[in-house]
Amino acid sequence: MTIDRGILALLEAKPGKGDDLAAFLAQGRELAVAEEGTVTWYAFKLNDTTYGIFDTFENEEGRQAHLNGKIPAALGQVGPDLLAADPDIRQTDVIAVK
Repeated sequence: MTIDRGILALLEAKPGKGDDLAAFLAQGRELAVAEEGTVTWYAFKLNDTTYGIFDTFENEEGRQAHLNGKIPAALGQVGPDLLAADPDIRQTDVIAVK
């Protein structure tokens, strides 16, 4: 398995919506498990309002399938209620993996 690409999404919750965003991310795990092309999927919290997602993939097809999949669609639906700004989504190259 060669993991060589990823996605980093940083999410800023509206004031008082951090716990709701965390709950949404926890539910997203089940959607990520169902994605064949997603090798790893992490949801994380940096502070009370800043959260994120980091995913890894073996190929571009898997990454694009994820970007066009159910998690981004669901985030688009709840985003106006939970997020203070649009998500900061960045495609990454994975340099090393253990």
